[in-house]
Amino acid sequence: MQLPKFIQDKPVREALILGLTGLCIWIVAIEIDLHESIDKFLHAHETWQLDEAFTAINIIGICSLIYAYRRITDLKHEIARRNQAERNIDWLAHHDTLTLLPNRRALEKRDHKAKADTPSVIYCIDLDGFKNVNDLVGHQGGDLLLKEVAHRLKTMLPSAQAYRLGGDEFLVIADRTPATDCMRLGHRILRLLSAPYDVGGMTSEIGASIGFALYPEDSADFSDAIHCADVAMYVAKKSGRNGVFGFERIMEDRVLRRAETEMALKRAIRSDSIVPYYQPLIDLRTGDIRGFEALARWEAGPNHIIPPSDFIALAEDAGLIVELSERLLKAACRDAVNWPPETILAFNISPLQLSDKQMPLRIMNVLLETGFPAHRLELEITETALVRDMDSAGAILGELQAAGIKIALDDFGTGYSSLSQLSKFRFDKIKIDRSFVTGFETDKKREDIVRAILGLGQGLGISTTAEGIEENHQLDFLKSVGCDFGQGYLFGKPVSGEDTRRLLARHARPNKNAGTDAA
Repeated sequence: MQLPKFIQDKPVREALILGLTGLCIWIVAIEIDLHESIDKFLHAHETWQLDEAFTAINIIGICSLIYAYRRITDLKHEIARRNQAERNIDWLAHHDTLTLLPNRRALEKRDHKAKADTPSVIYCIDLDGFKNVNDLVGHQGGDLLLKEVAHRLKTMLPSAQAYRLGGDEFLVIADRTPATDCMRLGHRILRLLSAPYDVGGMTSEIGASIGFALYPEDSADFSDAIHCADVAMYVAKKSGRNGVFGFERIMEDRVLRRAETEMALKRAIRSDSIVPYYQPLIDLRTGDIRGFEALARWEAGPNHIIPPSDFIALAEDAGLIVELSERLLKAACRDAVNWPPETILAFNISPLQLSDKQMPLRIMNVLLETGFPAHRLELEITETALVRDMDSAGAILGELQAAGIKIALDDFGTGYSSLSQLSKFRFDKIKIDRSFVTGFETDKKREDIVRAILGLGQGLGISTTAEGIEENHQLDFLKSVGCDFGQGYLFGKPVSGEDTRRLLARHARPNKNAGTDAA
């Protein structure tokens, strides 16, 4: 027979046993006149001082009760303190200590409580430009900005629940009615977050990419609805800074395809399926091959070559550009180390790599591993890469040039402030963008620009290379105005490492024969 549930509790059970025991003793004492019997015994044995002993026992008992009461009170206070500590730990586990907003764990708990009869809109917010602010004003300033973002969200939407999911990503869940314009509300949030911030006495500005989803219309599962908002935010971020996008099912397909492409790109990088092809750089005065520019090609299958324009941006977005660039440079140096000793290797550097302070060390490690001389390596940097962080870029370029590596300013004339870059940095070469070369024959202004760039290079003592030479009349003009080097389909398309070796062998053979005849 099972005991009642309340009796199964040990403290209750022990209290019942003690109470019943006391009751039984009391009944027995009544039956035998226990107190009178004890009094008679004490009087009969007065010399034993037993009555004083009983008095002492009673006093000790009363003191014990007082002591027990004080200990029970202390125990209650300790239990209260522990409960408060547990509540604090629970709060810390479910809240962001910087912004005091609930965190991702709190959001996961909310999932189970969500009900389909309370329609809501979920905004997933990713701050744009926060890293730049963080780099400019330091982590303390970045923390102040994040706290202000949280304050703005709570002030604007007091009835909504805002979460900080980590880093510069926030999420807002707001109840809605049929009259709620979710797109308009999203733009209000965007304008609010894009307003200037006072961070430690400095005015800073950021943007935001916002995606939203409707619950339960977009998904009856609350966790999946949050995922839908995140997908919309991802699309907003890829479309450009400061955008608001509502979730559409087609977005999920695009994100899935992109994820699959990223995985394929990662596999291609790890399997060295992306290899360098080489396009010749020609000395326009002599017609000799001065060097080669390494250009990435994804060999996706037999006769299936994917150009860099289809995957370099994806590699940058996916955080794979550093690994890809390092592997390509290593492969290119291994090929180039067997070229004639005066032949240079030109290699493009991604703008993102100029923010990596370890880049000079990575490049020097590649040169040491492959045995390729530093003075034969020419790194091509775009103007766009320089303006991201001029101080960091200047320090990195200085380290590279100190090691003997040459630096070329690529796509000259198409960036932010070409003359400004030439005044702030030291370059070994400037490359005239193909847009000026291919259009100067029909546009007198472009011809004048080409002349001006070449004159600037000659005045500064910097060699010049013209890209995109495809016609003989372009070559003749560039030679006549003093361009040093040329590159384009007129001289050759990018070819594999094996074809490059054959091309060098063909160019070396006439020179060798000429030397034999002269002898």
